[in-house]
Amino acid sequence: MEDELRDEYDLQSLKVRRMGVKRKKFGDTIIKLDSDVADFFPNAESVNEALRFLIRITKDNQAKV
Repeated sequence: MEDELRDEYDLQSLKVRRMGVKRKKFGDTIIKLDSDVADFFPNAESVNEALRFLIRITKDNQAKV
């Protein structure tokens, strides 16, 4: 079997994408929640909302000290 790939193809720089559930989007940060925590959040938007609230409370409490 003869290789038909051209010399200018740089196969070392290719990124492999997984298919299905374990697929990772390139450029996004993936954070996995433990199941007991994930049970309280139906989607990523609700997680972000809760974390922003926690950040705001933390900043407010630090400003008072």
